[in-house]
Amino acid sequence: MPRVLHIEDDEGSRALVRRVLSAAGWEVVDAVTGLSGIRQAMAANPDVILVDIQLPDMDGYEVTLKLRGELRGREVPIVAITGAGDRDMSLAVGCDGHIRKPIDVNRFADKLASFLSGRHERRAFGAENLLLAQGQKLAAKLQEKIEELEQTNRRLVESEKVRAEFYRNLSHELSTPLTPAIGYLNMLRSGDMGFLSPMQLRAIESVERSFQRMRAVIENILDMTALATGQMTFIARHYDFNQIAREAVDLCGHRFDERDIEMETVVPDAPFKAYGDSDKLKRAMVQLLENAVKFCPSGGKVHVASRRSGGQLTFLVYDSGQGIPEQELEAIFKTFYQVDGSPTREHGGAGLGLALARKIVERFGGDVWAESPPQGESGRFSWARTLVALRVPEIMAGETPPGQRR
Repeated sequence: MPRVLHIEDDEGSRALVRRVLSAAGWEVVDAVTGLSGIRQAMAANPDVILVDIQLPDMDGYEVTLKLRGELRGREVPIVAITGAGDRDMSLAVGCDGHIRKPIDVNRFADKLASFLSGRHERRAFGAENLLLAQGQKLAAKLQEKIEELEQTNRRLVESEKVRAEFYRNLSHELSTPLTPAIGYLNMLRSGDMGFLSPMQLRAIESVERSFQRMRAVIENILDMTALATGQMTFIARHYDFNQIAREAVDLCGHRFDERDIEMETVVPDAPFKAYGDSDKLKRAMVQLLENAVKFCPSGGKVHVASRRSGGQLTFLVYDSGQGIPEQELEAIFKTFYQVDGSPTREHGGAGLGLALARKIVERFGGDVWAESPPQGESGRFSWARTLVALRVPEIMAGETPPGQRR
């Protein structure tokens, strides 16, 4: 059974050709655009290709030129079928025949079969000039597309600048009143403004925790904006990777206690000496730990470890949370991305933590990744559903980490 690929955007024309050719024993494969037709030609291995000249994305002449290049070495007849195209141009660009619409339904299948048998319509004299004209048309179209892309790119760059400025201003406006509010809360909690009952103290502590969460989100937005606009400065100095890991764990310890999460920390006492911006690296580690707190259930378990191997320093956080769908493992590092993005999602956050961690670590020349379930060490961490980890090059004194200024 011969197979024909019919590239045609008009549904009625496709239906008519399919009905006529199917009755004659042909298999018909449809494509509605030039680009999809080119892909189908490579995948469906057709015996004959019918191409309309007036297509929505590329005209039939462009499609034929592209097909002749893609099908080089394969003698596949290409026949233009059109109500408005030029026969001489169709043949000049590589078509073997030109059929006018509306088709003659009684003779159409036999006429198409003749091309399958080797028929070629003769090209008009001066086909080279027609090809030159088509080439000039393509060059003009390409220039137009390039100009459109340049304009679009300029708009995107400007839009990104406006967005970054908006986030910076918003963060500033939110953080300005937050500072005195937290200060007064501390004064209330410490008794500087009078005696508070135990119930009042608990209420104050609850409000303070909410303010701290808000401040953390605001700081993340400020950091993301600074990274996006190139305004975040990295200051390199000697540091101990393990000491920074322990400090990050200490900063998050109360969060694990609040959620009744068992945390095991395996960080060697021996220093992992390195050189870089330790404060920024600590921020990235804290984001990984905060992610574990967020997704690990109450009564769950987290294992934190640091390692040195092959010139790399690695910080690993295993948790017994719900795990991450395989298709989401890379997406979770996108800015503002949430695995559950619904307004009623179970877990809070703005979707900035892991994105911020990755952008910071990339400035170190390192990377951040996730595994769910964790690969390797399955026996020791059989309880773990997720591993989120970062690694940076073990850069020694005298070297400058990639992307950092001294």
